[in-house]
Amino acid sequence: MKKGLWFFAVTGILALVLTIVRSSGSTSSGVLYVYCYGDYYDPAIVEEFQKETGIQVIQDTYDTAEELYPIIENNPSRYDVVCTSDYMIGKMEDNDMLAPLDKDKIPNLKNMDPVYMKKAEEYDPGNTYSVPHACGTAGIMYDPTRAKGVDFSSWNALWDPKLKNEIVMPDSLRDDYMIALSRRGYDINTEDPTQLKEATADLIEQKPLVYKYANDSARDLVADGSAIAGVVWNGEYKYIKDLNKNAEFSVPEEGTEFFIDAWVVPKEAKNKANAMKWINFLCRGDIAYKNFEYLYYTIPNTAAYKKMSPEIRNNEAIFPTEETLERCHSLRTLSHDGDALYSSEWKKVKGD
Repeated sequence: MKKGLWFFAVTGILALVLTIVRSSGSTSSGVLYVYCYGDYYDPAIVEEFQKETGIQVIQDTYDTAEELYPIIENNPSRYDVVCTSDYMIGKMEDNDMLAPLDKDKIPNLKNMDPVYMKKAEEYDPGNTYSVPHACGTAGIMYDPTRAKGVDFSSWNALWDPKLKNEIVMPDSLRDDYMIALSRRGYDINTEDPTQLKEATADLIEQKPLVYKYANDSARDLVADGSAIAGVVWNGEYKYIKDLNKNAEFSVPEEGTEFFIDAWVVPKEAKNKANAMKWINFLCRGDIAYKNFEYLYYTIPNTAAYKKMSPEIRNNEAIFPTEETLERCHSLRTLSHDGDALYSSEWKKVKGD
């Protein structure tokens, strides 16, 4: 009788322990430390990933890629998988901070759109270290019913005197110079002093037309009619369109800035196998579609496209054509001297 009671007691304790372990998500499969921009994927997918894999996900967020870099540099084993911007991935590659992906463990890579994978090779040749998460293009969101006949197919629209006090420009050095440089047909990463001085003069000339320099709030200023036109990312299209049915989005003919934010694995990560499972999970069609519905940025996943309505899939504001992408370029990290030159010129724009 005592033996029977002991057996049932032990069995009960083991069952209780297993229940606690499972409910905590901390099974023998281990943990995964994730570092990402804030609010950049559907929170529901974390619970789904934990339930499917038994891997406990521990998440931290950051605001800018510049904030991320010293964290990984100073503590290279702190995170297992990181989502960051194209130019920062290039910098991390150059400084031998990333581990090559084990593609045999990411079979869902087959779902990635080859157009965007090719675009990603601009900063990651051979797609060796990264898998795109979300992409976007900068453009002009405007209300054509109030635009006074201005042609928004060119960046020149933002220098049209008919839009005085009706324009929202980015409050960002690189983004504003991207616009001014693109308008003149220059490389958006140029470090040529003459070209930069011309762009500075243009931005100073434009200032009387600008209602406000803003980043996150730009979408609201266009949506509520405070401004006729604003420079925004295409991921803001649906938000603005839902509030202002007249609003339209244009990618200027001279070209624009294009970004890819992608997942990478730090070279010293402790849980690389779990990182591959996370990336593979995010490449699954149903999960990529959930992230699209959460973000409304371009999600470069062909399996997710099949779940979208033709109206969404064929909307060029959300999914740019290949022709549009050909005239889009990514920002690159500047040299030390280039950084100093841009900063010096930007002070003239902000202080004039």
